[in-house]
Amino acid sequence: MILSDLSVKRPVFATVINLLLITFGIVAFMTLPLREYPDIDPPVVSINTNYPGASAAIVESKITQVLEDRISGIEGVKSINSNSRVGRSNISIEFELDRDIDSATNDVRDRISRALNNLPEQADPPEVFKANDDESAIVWFVLQSDTMSTLQLTDYAERYIVDRFSVVDGVARVRVGGGRTYAMKVLLNRKAMAARGVTVSDIEQTLRAENVELPAGKVESIDRDFSIRVERSYLTQDDFATMVIARNEDKSLVYLGDVAHVAMAAEDEENMFRGNGKNMVGLGIIKQSKANTLEVVKAARKEMMSIRGGLPLGTTITNSYDSSVFIQGSIDEVYNTLGIAMLMVVLVIFLFLGNASATLIPAVTVPVALIGSMMVLSWLGFSINLLTLLALVLAIGLVVDDAIVVLENIYRRIERGQTPLMAAYEGGREVAFAVIATTLVLVAVFVPLIFLSGNVGRLFTEFAIAIAAAVVFSSITALSLTPMMCSKMLKHRERSSSFGQMLDKGFAKLEAAYARSLKTSIHQPLMIFSVVVLSLFAVYSLFTQLPSEYTPKEDRGNFFVMMRGAEGASYENNVKNMQQIEEKLLAHQRSGELDRVIVRVPGFGGSGGIAIVGMPAWNDRAINTFDFIKKMNGELSQVTDVRAFAMMRRGLSGGGSVSPVAFVLQGNTYEELAKWRDIIIAKAQENPNLHSIDSDYKETYPQLLVKIDHSRAFDLGVTVGDIGRTLETMLGQRRVTNFVERGEEYYVVVRGKKSDFSNPTDIDNIFVRSSISDELVPLSNLITIEESATSSRLNRFNRLRSVTISANLAAGYPLGDALDYLNNAVAEHLPQEAQVAYKGQSQLLQESGNSIAFIFVLALVITYLVLSAQFESFIHPFVIMLTVPLALVGALAGLQLMGMSLNIYSQIGIVMLIGLAAKNGILIVEFANQLRDKGIAFEEALISAATQRLRPIVMTTFTTVTSAIPLVLAIGPGAESRMVIGVVIFAGVSLASVFTLFVVPGAYYWLCRHTGSPQAIAQKIEQQQSDAKISNTSQN
Repeated sequence: MILSDLSVKRPVFATVINLLLITFGIVAFMTLPLREYPDIDPPVVSINTNYPGASAAIVESKITQVLEDRISGIEGVKSINSNSRVGRSNISIEFELDRDIDSATNDVRDRISRALNNLPEQADPPEVFKANDDESAIVWFVLQSDTMSTLQLTDYAERYIVDRFSVVDGVARVRVGGGRTYAMKVLLNRKAMAARGVTVSDIEQTLRAENVELPAGKVESIDRDFSIRVERSYLTQDDFATMVIARNEDKSLVYLGDVAHVAMAAEDEENMFRGNGKNMVGLGIIKQSKANTLEVVKAARKEMMSIRGGLPLGTTITNSYDSSVFIQGSIDEVYNTLGIAMLMVVLVIFLFLGNASATLIPAVTVPVALIGSMMVLSWLGFSINLLTLLALVLAIGLVVDDAIVVLENIYRRIERGQTPLMAAYEGGREVAFAVIATTLVLVAVFVPLIFLSGNVGRLFTEFAIAIAAAVVFSSITALSLTPMMCSKMLKHRERSSSFGQMLDKGFAKLEAAYARSLKTSIHQPLMIFSVVVLSLFAVYSLFTQLPSEYTPKEDRGNFFVMMRGAEGASYENNVKNMQQIEEKLLAHQRSGELDRVIVRVPGFGGSGGIAIVGMPAWNDRAINTFDFIKKMNGELSQVTDVRAFAMMRRGLSGGGSVSPVAFVLQGNTYEELAKWRDIIIAKAQENPNLHSIDSDYKETYPQLLVKIDHSRAFDLGVTVGDIGRTLETMLGQRRVTNFVERGEEYYVVVRGKKSDFSNPTDIDNIFVRSSISDELVPLSNLITIEESATSSRLNRFNRLRSVTISANLAAGYPLGDALDYLNNAVAEHLPQEAQVAYKGQSQLLQESGNSIAFIFVLALVITYLVLSAQFESFIHPFVIMLTVPLALVGALAGLQLMGMSLNIYSQIGIVMLIGLAAKNGILIVEFANQLRDKGIAFEEALISAATQRLRPIVMTTFTTVTSAIPLVLAIGPGAESRMVIGVVIFAGVSLASVFTLFVVPGAYYWLCRHTGSPQAIAQKIEQQQSDAKISNTSQN
């Protein structure tokens, strides 16, 4: 082998190659970004359109459908999710992962600009932005003040703080939680208005006409020009109160203050934000959909520290909820695991070789290979994340393997009396083929992962390339640095310690016993055949028994309490119920079980309320978060007026839906969908493992329908628009004009007094003006009122009307089983035309489930073909691949014993096992071929090869298994996912190695007797060439 030969002959050259790998690797490491997962945040573009006063059905048909039709043809759209609620349309477009978000946003803006003419006149222009509308804040900062009210605090935040956070890199927008904005409130008194003959439209028209600021041209003289401006004369509440609205019959003036109460107050008082029981204003940072959470939080925290220094006396800003703490904690834990795995591997090598210098040689390959792999990650634009770090932890066991195989072979030669230089030269040469074969097999296993598309593809690709790069660099080191160091550092030395001598004697006995048992086992084909068949059967039965989910449950250190009130529940009712929930949580906070409790009413997306609850640090915790959630759900069931439940968000949740089950029914009309929804929810409620079952379409939103008598209205000279606007102002509110306060503009808001309209019959006593007689007409003459119920929001998914059924899972119940149960219910009870789709975690699970089977088969095929090319035989690789089902039995049995599930982490481990299981088989088969080439008899060559390769096989198995032990025993943030992959590798490799030692030699004995080695034809050609030369010379 050129590289190993050259390295022994030119030691400085070998050293420089490896030093260059380390140098470039360190430079690459410094430039790599740090994040929780690979960049799998989908490019999401959202479109928000306001249409004040329109019902959900009108918004859906006039705005949502029109816009969806326009954007549907854009390249790379993965899904379109929209909802229409009273006065507002939201459309979220998720693009394929490889689509550039900036160009996608521009395409969306371009399409929407063409649709503007088709939208209703009163609708606001659609707003397009690069973030998911459902996106939750990645960090909440809270503002508290002893000297300012909530209103003043919000005003301060809006003026001086929000803009500073908005310009931080990666921030999409800043959400002000519990904020109240100033407005000039004009609360109309309907009795006073009726007494003075004033209508709502009179007041609105006067406000618009009087409160103006206009350019009034300019005055030009010979020397100077003066611009003229008509300035607003209404600046304070007294100015507005003295605005003349009308003239009484006795010619006296009617002022606005006579018919309304004018005050500077909050525009919307119906929101609450409390932290640990105190009122405060929250600033939620929402990141752009492709931004890096850790970087954004870090930059926002830095900005917060600089803001803190300039705050007024008695005002504080503190960091409250922070999702990056878990990410940072879990990354730190993986770094610790990396260190522990390295130490354990070095310890195993030392135990086997009992020689400090011999231990150092393979130990050096670990940093070289791991640091070298950073170059590849940097070139491909990847990041350091939980998966690439996990890949490096698992790579530790693999990267020393090549070095151990080379070292062990050289060491064996030195023990037999060769000089270190010759042993290094010939020993390196002898195993070079086996090293390259195992490297190619491991790389071949991971190559197919690159073909995966979507989320799972991106996750697997970074993991696969990190391991593949580390393995390739380790083989370069094993064939360059290892032989060179062996030639310089290895000496034949007897073990001096009694423990070491005992270990050596024990190993010699083991080798002898193994050789004896092989002589009998290889002659028993039935036993070998039955082991393989049983293992295949065991794999199948374990696969069907194991539950499947997208990711394992993770204790992320904080959880959410969602509160859903009855449809149409008032703000006051929601606050009352949320305070009951808050009391329960604060009781736990006072006892030290919780660190912080943030409460917000209303919740996000129009829900009743939400509590964000933070647990103490992992080391200070008295109770596991999942146990606490279970206990809390029991307490929340006592709050009878609302549905409240505690749940934890997952790292790879797929955004959008909060509940793991998000099952979408699609059809033509909402009436038809409502019937189907009732059937499926009834079936879901029969399953005790599904709880908090809900749907996003409920026809329970109370509504009063106003029916106008058009003929009478026309007779009396009253327009429908007049009636609608009057009702909107008195019962809702209307922003009529603006006023300026300290350089900022605020709205002048006109509305009726709440106390005047607590009963539906109160609507009758509102007056409008007749355009014919100029007299006031009571609405009771023109309208009738009917009570009805409707849905407050109408949803569409991929341009079809849809209803999403959501549910939480009981502890230990996998998501895959839940979706199968619901799909069976649809198949049995719904008509053929009912369509089904998935959102959030459910969608991700479906995508990953479909692709993993394809990847596993592809990895097997590619590995088989790579081995066939190397061994110049189709039978040898088949013998080697027989170990794969054995490894799978170990992995799946390990998962079953530990009560774990099939998820993306266990799937990554299972694909890895193909390469790991094949490795030991390669060593035996390749060495048996070498010995057969030397002319040794078939059976003797086989037993000799297996016996001589026992020590490297046992050593590499131990290094791989010990590198997985820290993962199996993982604790701290993110332990759940590390544990799964650790169990798969630990159990799979352990079982596969034990069986490999018997199954591979046995299968080789029965299947490969009549096969040749890769060099057989080359030797035949040489033989025939030499025969030809001999015959030529004899003829001459």
